[in-house]
Amino acid sequence: MNTRLNSFNPSIDHLEKRLWTTIAPYASSSFSLLDFPNHANVGDSAIWLGEVQLLKSLGGAGPGYVCAFDNFDEQAMRTAVPEGTVFLHGGGNFGDIWNHHQTFREDVIARLRDRRIVQLPQSIHYGDPARIDRTARIIAAHPDFTLLVRDVPSLELARRHFDCTVELCPDSAFAMGARSGAAPSIDVLAMLRTDKERAQSVKLPDHATVEDWLIDDTAAVRRAKAGGVMRAWTSLSPAGARASAYEAAARHRVERGFRQLARGRAIVTDRLHVHILSLLLGRPHAVLDNHYGKIARFLDAFTQGSALVHRAEDIEEAVAWARSASAERVAA
Repeated sequence: MNTRLNSFNPSIDHLEKRLWTTIAPYASSSFSLLDFPNHANVGDSAIWLGEVQLLKSLGGAGPGYVCAFDNFDEQAMRTAVPEGTVFLHGGGNFGDIWNHHQTFREDVIARLRDRRIVQLPQSIHYGDPARIDRTARIIAAHPDFTLLVRDVPSLELARRHFDCTVELCPDSAFAMGARSGAAPSIDVLAMLRTDKERAQSVKLPDHATVEDWLIDDTAAVRRAKAGGVMRAWTSLSPAGARASAYEAAARHRVERGFRQLARGRAIVTDRLHVHILSLLLGRPHAVLDNHYGKIARFLDAFTQGSALVHRAEDIEEAVAWARSASAERVAA
């Protein structure tokens, strides 16, 4: 386990240990990890990297089979991992906002009824009650499905509708542990969503650097994947080569995200993983929310006690707080 402490936020070590104790009963040396986030969003790659690091540490080996939602091969998985737990990648796509991930998840649960399946920590949101019923039927038909969730409303919804074990668990990105970053070059960095989870009430601020983290250097990602394979090519099966490439791509994206955030002396965000990575970096940040309250729900469950975090009612308050926090750091 990464035992480094962040001097600005002592809860990081506690959350990392809670991840270990929650997931340890399900870990083994033979497992699959499905639904790799093969896209530019840094937050999803931070989750994947944390999952891989955590499961490697707990089981003594990396995943025997990995896939994205669009390249799952059941026979290849069964060949590579004849027995063992199937882990589903965590995040914020359990429900009907990101349907391709939910459809894949439900298909895996329906097809792999002979395997223990563990859904790694997720936030749950449904807009359509009929879709909850569909998910509930699929879960009820599986004899050994466990659902880990990142907030209390998700916990309550799952226990109300789903016939399975449900546990509250921190986000897997905390398994990466505390980090140091380069010296900041921007007083206030506003990291704001540009996707369909953005709340309409969140407006672009005046007089602040505004960015998101959804753009990849695709050539650099391809090189990272190739490098991940080449570093261990002598001992890799085809399944192992893919796992190594995915881990290298996730690490490349996460390092890009840490470099981006480190530029800000203080940060404003409506992204959950900007909040989490800012905690790992020890950077003060003001948080707004996405359109269904994902960040507030996570703070209520795990991180609201941090002095690094300020909950803002609107973008003007968030920027004003961040400017003050930035000035305090300059003066210190």
